[in-house]
Amino acid sequence: MLTYLLPNWERGGAQLFEAAFATIEMTTIAGAIAFILGTTFGVCLVVTKKGGILENILLYNLLDKIINAIRAIPFLILMILLIPLSRMIVGTGIGTTGAIIPLVFGTTPFFARQIETAIAELDAGLIEASLAMGLTPVEIIFRVYLKESIPNIVRVTQITAINLVALTTMAGAIGAGGLGDFAIRFGHQLGLSDLLWATIIIIIMIISLIQGFGNLIIKYTTK
Repeated sequence: MLTYLLPNWERGGAQLFEAAFATIEMTTIAGAIAFILGTTFGVCLVVTKKGGILENILLYNLLDKIINAIRAIPFLILMILLIPLSRMIVGTGIGTTGAIIPLVFGTTPFFARQIETAIAELDAGLIEASLAMGLTPVEIIFRVYLKESIPNIVRVTQITAINLVALTTMAGAIGAGGLGDFAIRFGHQLGLSDLLWATIIIIIMIISLIQGFGNLIIKYTTK
């Protein structure tokens, strides 16, 4: 049955598993770093804007412009621009390891905006009540902004993680490895359509797992 569905399995089956692992590795590492940075910047945007609990228009405008500037750069160009930085930080500008830095830069600004939107949806009355109770800004950030926004944060994390999987496949176009690189080499260059379809199915499975896991968290955190 496997031979019928995937006649070229022996030529690329082992490499397909390696590519899938590389994609999961890039998504997990870059995603974890982008989650921390994006959440930090997203919260900073909310609390430093006009009327925020730590209003600082200068800092807000600086962060806002930096995020917009990075988001405006196409990802493939961003990867090329960041090759020297990747070499400096991780020792290489190519391969799975070399793709981590560009993936973080490509994902963090997007996620920061998503976090900003998720937190901004909170009822302003909660913030006013927290201030009236004497909570410090740090307490409000963790006990109100983040805690009360968990379902929304999970939703935007799902969106960002799925977007990150797409970026890893784009990174494969310039030698980052993973399923994108596999699809180009075996599906396009060698014309092995069965392995190309296998790649697509694996990507769909990864995205479905992300979606399903996120939905479970949302279910158990929604009041």
